[in-house]
Amino acid sequence: MIKEHTYSNGEVTIVWKKELCIHSTKCWRGLHSVFQPGERPWIKPEGADTEAIKAQIDQCPSGALSYRMERADESPRAMEAEELRIEVSPHGPLLVKAACRIVHSDGRIEERNGPFALCRCGQSSRKPFCDGSHKQMGFSDPAL
Repeated sequence: MIKEHTYSNGEVTIVWKKELCIHSTKCWRGLHSVFQPGERPWIKPEGADTEAIKAQIDQCPSGALSYRMERADESPRAMEAEELRIEVSPHGPLLVKAACRIVHSDGRIEERNGPFALCRCGQSSRKPFCDGSHKQMGFSDPAL
């Protein structure tokens, strides 16, 4: 079970799953008033309005950040289940943008909801998922 850390402003609750983070830095580079990696706590939901927070979280490539609305009249963010979308990140992981079933080599079946990142460099300690190792090893996409 992946541990969740939650941060709320009363309207939106930000959910952070540290184990899924690939350290793309998209969160804090895009909304530094909320995501402050040098501070503790590093997520401060009072730093921006709810729509700005939701828009920034929607850019998280790994699924480490998500949110849920605290008001009953709004539903949480959900990926479209009808279409599986996988994006190839230049010099990085495969970004899966929908729910899917992963069958591991030992036969174990895992259901995952997107977004999440799959390792492409072969160095992740959490295979098949990305842990950001491609940055330290200088992984280069041979197709580019």
